[in-house]
Amino acid sequence: MPGGGERQPLIPRGRRWRWQQQQHRMPCCTQGAAFVPTLLVVWSSASFIISYVIAVLEGHVEPLFPYISDTGAKPPESGIFGFMINISAFLGAVTMYARYLIVKEQNEVTRFVSPCFNLLSLFVGWIGCVGMGIVASFQELAVPAVHDGGALLAFMSGALYIVLQTVISYKSHPQWSSLCACHTRLFFCVMTWVAIIPMIACASLVSITKIEWNPGEKDYVFHFVSAICEWVVAFSFVFFFLTFIGDFQGVTIRISTELHGNL
Repeated sequence: MPGGGERQPLIPRGRRWRWQQQQHRMPCCTQGAAFVPTLLVVWSSASFIISYVIAVLEGHVEPLFPYISDTGAKPPESGIFGFMINISAFLGAVTMYARYLIVKEQNEVTRFVSPCFNLLSLFVGWIGCVGMGIVASFQELAVPAVHDGGALLAFMSGALYIVLQTVISYKSHPQWSSLCACHTRLFFCVMTWVAIIPMIACASLVSITKIEWNPGEKDYVFHFVSAICEWVVAFSFVFFFLTFIGDFQGVTIRISTELHGNL
């Protein structure tokens, strides 16, 4: 070819157009590593919803805003709840680590945040995942003190994690984060903290650990308000990770294996 360049393979015009159309039709959740936060969101949502539906159908909880843990306190839903929440904790830890690496690489190009701040965010998030594991492994009715401690650890660490990630997002704007993503993360962050404070306050005023509640009972109002806030906090966490999809689209996850020694 003129200019000494390499000859490029020709793609028929119709076929090229169809290929481009297919590229545009690719769902955003399948581009790059975007499947990681997508899987986390879908699996976590399913964990809450499936155990809730089974618990209601079995007559173990009232349909109107039980505690999330109440929906996994009795068999058969307790086994499903524990299994799925443990997987969610693992997926959360993987997503957080991938997010940490993304911010680390971006920060090497344009220094916008302290590496220690990014590392702190990762550790806080992992502590929340440990709390989720405790919630899943220690049933509410069997060991309530351990279960409640794990829940408090998960909620408080998770709330702090999304605050730190929101700060990182604003610091990385405009090169690495869009203003829309920053504002969306701020919205879920505010929603979480608006709900988590009355959740903890009302839960601390409930004097008895039980699953079946009736209106008019002592502490029912505290239980009801706390349960509503718990669902708001949980899904604020879940939907916060949806905002990571755009960041993960340009990332490739690769696993390498090396053999050492003589074969």
